[in-house]
Amino acid sequence: MRPENDLASRWSPPKKKPTEPTDVRRIMRLFRPYRGRLAVVGVLVALSSLVSVASPFLLRAILDTAIPQGRTGLLSVLALGMIATAVATGVFGVLQTLISTTVGQRVMHDLRTSVYERLQRMSLAFFTRTRTGEVQSRIANDIGGMQATVTSTATSLVSNATAVIASVVAMAALDWRLTIVSLLLLPVFVWIARRVGRERKKIATERQKQMASMSAIVTESLSVSGILLGRTMGRADSLTRDFSTESERLVDLEVRSNMQGRWRMAVIGIVMSAMPALLYWAAGLTTGHGGSAISIGTLVAFVSLQQGLFRPTVSLLATGVQVQTSLALFQRIFEYLDLPLDITERPGAQSLGTVRGDVAFEGVDFAYEPESGAPTLSGVDVAVPAGGSLAVVGATGSGKSTLSYLVPRLYDVTAGRVTIDGTDVRDLTFDTLAAAVGVVSQETYLFHASVAENLRFAKPDATDEEIHAAARAAQIHDHITGLPDGYDTLVGERGYRFSGGEKQRLAIARTILRNPPVLILDEATSALDTRTEQAVQDAIDTLSAGRTTITIAHRLSTIRDADQIVVLDAGRIIERGTHDELLAAGGRYAALVRRDTQLATSAP
Repeated sequence: MRPENDLASRWSPPKKKPTEPTDVRRIMRLFRPYRGRLAVVGVLVALSSLVSVASPFLLRAILDTAIPQGRTGLLSVLALGMIATAVATGVFGVLQTLISTTVGQRVMHDLRTSVYERLQRMSLAFFTRTRTGEVQSRIANDIGGMQATVTSTATSLVSNATAVIASVVAMAALDWRLTIVSLLLLPVFVWIARRVGRERKKIATERQKQMASMSAIVTESLSVSGILLGRTMGRADSLTRDFSTESERLVDLEVRSNMQGRWRMAVIGIVMSAMPALLYWAAGLTTGHGGSAISIGTLVAFVSLQQGLFRPTVSLLATGVQVQTSLALFQRIFEYLDLPLDITERPGAQSLGTVRGDVAFEGVDFAYEPESGAPTLSGVDVAVPAGGSLAVVGATGSGKSTLSYLVPRLYDVTAGRVTIDGTDVRDLTFDTLAAAVGVVSQETYLFHASVAENLRFAKPDATDEEIHAAARAAQIHDHITGLPDGYDTLVGERGYRFSGGEKQRLAIARTILRNPPVLILDEATSALDTRTEQAVQDAIDTLSAGRTTITIAHRLSTIRDADQIVVLDAGRIIERGTHDELLAAGGRYAALVRRDTQLATSAP
């Protein structure tokens, strides 16, 4: 087992979380590119609020002046004014919803893209210690869970806050005494809403972790490999029970999340609904105790405003609760956006016009955990001239694959350097490295797409003739053309419609299409039977011709003709030379060859 796999159960996101004010400021920065559109929304919100509070004043004029005095002309104008305010409010509401939803979805797009881009830049070590389902859950569940908040919260806050302020000002203009009565309990309501929000935030964090756990189970157990393993091991029922247990936990968290503070918010709603009765009672007491009489029009208009105040106030409190709950989701997303990049492109990185293919390892040390872990590679010095071939052999865990992954910078050295044409790979641009180094590994990955699309992944602008030529060189063209749909055949999830040897040859064809001057072969034939191995080896020989080739060997029969062979043991080179030289030395390599020979002769 490679050292990085030991970290799988220990990795967790950074423990330090930003404070809430920092989170809020960071969330606000997400909307900065769209401040022009948000300004338009603000104007529409202000106009809508001003128009809506005009209606009660029109109503007061109808009740106190137009009807008592029999002024039908004034009545008609006031009635039309009320209709016009309703129409204007509706139009403004539709426009602000359109703009705010568009802005919200653009912010969602920016978040998804930023997280995906960040993950694309993470080192291979991150993915070897992180469950795939966890990564998918951050992008799908966490960002998806923020959709309502991002698309509507900003507008809801501005709209409701403006409506509340406008309503309070209008209420004070109508009667300051009734206004005081209406607002007495508002501070208590705000305190209740903030407390409910904090409680729901804690539950939301637990819920998202549980959803990530479920997503990981689904990803692992319902993949083709997971189904094969579950069926062949007779664990289908056990996996279902495990999933059911996780789902039960999610049910409990969902119920708790939805019911947390529900009674307290219901009390707020009841009190606000009962407020008109309190206002009528207060108005009656004021008049009965010798105070100035409140006209019927003023009272009705005030109650209308108060009821208009009820909806945005409750909505504002609910939005506050939702914002606090969503902070938990934003924190999970920010954790990924704040992940440190182990491998970055240096400022002023170089591009190599024409790559010859000279590769050298100079005093290379590497450790997966430099601070505390044992080194995987120590003091490795080896050079491969352009067009030459190097084979790396050794026991499992000796560091063979790790050594090869240092060339394309899937990992960075802890000490020393790896060079291509004399330039440290850390000083090269990522595009130069991708064009210079091709990798064919034992675990061939194919997308769930057509054969042609899988090959074009290496060269998107490749012509059909170039694809066919690469497939011929990889000795897979005849098989592809023999399929009912030819190059349009879907390869299936992870290429399961093709055999291991066929997938390897497709991977080789893909690399031929890429045409890299440096080639890494990481045990590319170790999982194949002897007959298939020969076909794949012929394709590899075609691929390797004229290229600098570094082969991580499992079967030593495939590397007899290598220009140089090095033997690794615990990360150190203990032998080097040609096949014949190492056999004559009678050391570790000779022992490995004897073992391979005995296994081959004893095989049926």
